[in-house]
Amino acid sequence: MQYQASTSSSRFNRLAANVLPRRFYFKKPVITSRGTLRERQSWFIIIYHKENPEIRGIGECAPLKGLSIDDRPDFSARLREVCDEISSYPHWLGEGLKDFPAIKFGLEAALLDYCSSGKRILYPSAFTDGKDSIRINGLIWMGDVESMQRQAEEKIAAGFRCIKMKIGALDFELELELLKFIRKNYSEKEIELRVDANGAFTPEEALEKLEQLSKLKIHSIEQPIKHGQRKQMAELCRKSPVPVALDEELIGVKSFQQKKALLSEISPQYIILKPALLGGFSESLEWIKLAKELGIGWWVTSALESNIGLNAIAQWTYTLGNRMPQGLGTGQLYDNNFDSPLYVQGENLFHHPGSGWKLPDNFK
Repeated sequence: MQYQASTSSSRFNRLAANVLPRRFYFKKPVITSRGTLRERQSWFIIIYHKENPEIRGIGECAPLKGLSIDDRPDFSARLREVCDEISSYPHWLGEGLKDFPAIKFGLEAALLDYCSSGKRILYPSAFTDGKDSIRINGLIWMGDVESMQRQAEEKIAAGFRCIKMKIGALDFELELELLKFIRKNYSEKEIELRVDANGAFTPEEALEKLEQLSKLKIHSIEQPIKHGQRKQMAELCRKSPVPVALDEELIGVKSFQQKKALLSEISPQYIILKPALLGGFSESLEWIKLAKELGIGWWVTSALESNIGLNAIAQWTYTLGNRMPQGLGTGQLYDNNFDSPLYVQGENLFHHPGSGWKLPDNFK
């Protein structure tokens, strides 16, 4: 990481930090397998030099309720401790935040931003220069059949060639009908279909449902059964006619040895990387290293962050050179998101170098 090469610099000698909470409100309720979301709580680490507070690095810490391992009562207290002891950031980036991946992600991003003079350019590239883009999938949120069909039609009309559909909330037969509607009108060469079950299937029914999905030429299914059932998941990955991608299964797996053991035992076709849930970029790179060694594919997905978090993830993702569609299009969900240089055109996420950030005064 570029801040690690700069730690001897005087800019790291008198660091200070504070934390700012902010609640974001969804434009319309978002239905997930864990309930309906109407708002999202985030915390932001602001890092600056005591003698030059104008340059500020910002990182977002946003655990997902009911999913992140740091969705716990002492989260905000640990975050304040990190800010109070920001000079100990090497400790926090090492073992100090193993149980708080969202804070580690935010701290990494804030330090990178601080090193870029607080300009929100964490990873300079053709992407941040506005010369290239990141291909993303079009996400279809859970809802009734009519709303999901409408979402699919809108995404395809907008230019998306990869559609990801959340399943598990409706009757499975109804969800199949919607997928059949898409496949009837678009071949697998025209539209790539991904589905995300979020663990909605039982181990006993999963294989039969996957066989039905395979007839529709589904690219992959994320987390068909609940995480923590390794033997059943491994068997499913061996037998499934649809490639399986692990998502929630990776959360809470902390050491390199544990990561290697999990991937070796289950042997999935893909893994999904959500840096805010896995402990930031360094931890995500460990997963990528192991996946490459084991011949496992991967892509990156955001986790309902604001544009601050999405910006960090997108810039990092671009540097990885993975040309598969990524899951990075969720920055338009909130009424009160930060204005940023990020924008979606067709199926691509762009960064407009001529557009600035509009942040609240207390962030500046």
